[in-house]
Amino acid sequence: MWLIWRILAALAVIAALGFFLFAPGIVERRQNPVIAHDPWPVSPAAKAMHERLIIGDWHADSLLWGRDLTERASRGQVDLPRLAEGNVAVQVFTTVTKSPSGLNYEKNAADARDDITLLFLGQLRPLRAWLDLTQRALVQAAALAAAEDRAPDAVKIVRTRADLASVLDRRAGGEKVVGAILGAEGGHALSGEIGNLDKLYDAGFRLIGLTHFFDNALGSSLHGEAGAESGLTDFGREVVKKLVEKRMIIDLAHASPAMAREVLDMVDVPVVVSHTGIYSHCQTVRNFPDDLMKAVADKGGLIGIGFWKEVTCDDGPAGIAGAIVAAIALVGADHVSLGSDFDGAVTTRFDVSELAALTQALMDRGLDEPAIAKVMGGNMIRFLEAALPDA
Repeated sequence: MWLIWRILAALAVIAALGFFLFAPGIVERRQNPVIAHDPWPVSPAAKAMHERLIIGDWHADSLLWGRDLTERASRGQVDLPRLAEGNVAVQVFTTVTKSPSGLNYEKNAADARDDITLLFLGQLRPLRAWLDLTQRALVQAAALAAAEDRAPDAVKIVRTRADLASVLDRRAGGEKVVGAILGAEGGHALSGEIGNLDKLYDAGFRLIGLTHFFDNALGSSLHGEAGAESGLTDFGREVVKKLVEKRMIIDLAHASPAMAREVLDMVDVPVVVSHTGIYSHCQTVRNFPDDLMKAVADKGGLIGIGFWKEVTCDDGPAGIAGAIVAAIALVGADHVSLGSDFDGAVTTRFDVSELAALTQALMDRGLDEPAIAKVMGGNMIRFLEAALPDA
């Protein structure tokens, strides 16, 4: 009997080790697949233009998955080697801290079982982050800082305008360094405490999304239970004011339309909708009404076009280019940028290393190089140069 118990205990240990070693990777492969494809055709002219561009992307959730971003991975859609291959100069890395089980675009309960808890347990993340949403954001931020320590030639965290200028100067000198900006996917990362905003700022966060897939202490989500006509709470208004004071970028992606309109009425600074599509081009609940997108642009804001089917209705390079052209037609070329949502539990038809295929597709749609340069990163750089703090 004693031998049987020892065998069972050993099997339990082996099973646990297998879970912690392999389960997180299995989950990510399911959540962030790149559909198998032949190499996307890129002409010499498109390749040459792509290498001339300064490219920026408003949204990738790569920090969630516990990978070493300094190493090229066999799963997911983004890491530093692939960013370099894609010629990306600036990447916003967002931190996901809560995701309700049964996630959908229509209605999610804030008190539903949280899938990120299970993921953090499986990844053996630090104990302090298992149940504390602010700590989950800070742990992901620390992972980016660790990547910068290991590979300063590959990534520099951008906190100030001077940091951004340094990245651009280094790239102009031939380096492939990526400027990384930290963002929070939803204001629930504050855990309902305004003081936690200072903690996030001190950790390097410079962009905050107000909501994610559920209503939170700041107000109503586009996908929550309160509904599209419910907006900011008193706490949400306090946070918005503090974000403006601290020169942190406000991201309206996932906000209810009412919340978005309230924010636009409150602030005198441009905002972003970091990863989205254009409703008249792709009529899904995930995309804001066209008049709201125009209001964002009228305040000097930017619209980041996503790379997945639920916002573009066609997730190939040509389809994404079509969504970009629709956005330009709606709000003008000065207000459109990239917001891939890479590694955000979305299926894509290419990873970040293949971004030249999008440059080719934009050329095929008849856009000239100045317009392509704006969309692929020029608008984002201009926005950041005005929005980031001096020091």
